[in-house]
Amino acid sequence: MPSPEITPGAPCWIDLMTSDTEKAKAFYNALFGWTYETGDQEKYGGYITASKDGRMVAGIMQKQADMGAMPDVWSTYLRTDDIQATTEAAAAHGGQIYMDPMEVPEQGSMALYGDSSGAAIGAWQFGGMKGYELAAESGAPAWHELLSKDYESAVSFYQNVFGWDTAVVGDTPEFRYTTLGSGNDAKAGIMDASGFLPEQVPSMWSVYFAVDNMDATVEQALALGATIIQPAEDTPFGRLATLSDPTGAVFKLVQDLALTA
Repeated sequence: MPSPEITPGAPCWIDLMTSDTEKAKAFYNALFGWTYETGDQEKYGGYITASKDGRMVAGIMQKQADMGAMPDVWSTYLRTDDIQATTEAAAAHGGQIYMDPMEVPEQGSMALYGDSSGAAIGAWQFGGMKGYELAAESGAPAWHELLSKDYESAVSFYQNVFGWDTAVVGDTPEFRYTTLGSGNDAKAGIMDASGFLPEQVPSMWSVYFAVDNMDATVEQALALGATIIQPAEDTPFGRLATLSDPTGAVFKLVQDLALTA
């Protein structure tokens, strides 16, 4: 399979901030078959790159002690061709700048924001590293979804800051959903979560990983120390489940039922 086409504004990378890199590596290796390469400590802070079948799919980094009670978390990065302009736009459209643009030697530039609904999102400007090399395949990221408590504001933020060309999938009180792109070309989604996210839970991005056999994967994940948050269920968008890994980082799984029908 060729590398996925990553257009400006689309998800291009994911990484895991974890309190135990060795435990995380062992878990995702056993679950998805990931292998790892650790970057130079001085140049890259020991950043770990995960690959599936020799192709990059994600990063893993050690959570710093000064982050306190911040939970272990998966993060999504969106591609930008001008990270300085994107950062200025984020601030101008109701976002917060968590980390100003920072050059990663020989790889590219990154920044971290809080969007206008309070969800954390990363930005990445390509250098030598041009995003993940595998997507929508078993063990690789397949979908990215923002659960937002301020839906209208969030849709506007991504249109204005990342240039999203959006399509409305649902617009009823029960299901409000907008995607980046439309139909089979959609790259990510925003869901109105104001009706079901608990008060103490902020707006958040979620990462879905593709699997070939949902029930077997969930069973294996549980045996490896994961916890079920939302059991597997069939939906119009595939068979979905939500879990947390052994240190508490939440992730989602998706099985394309059309491929097994």
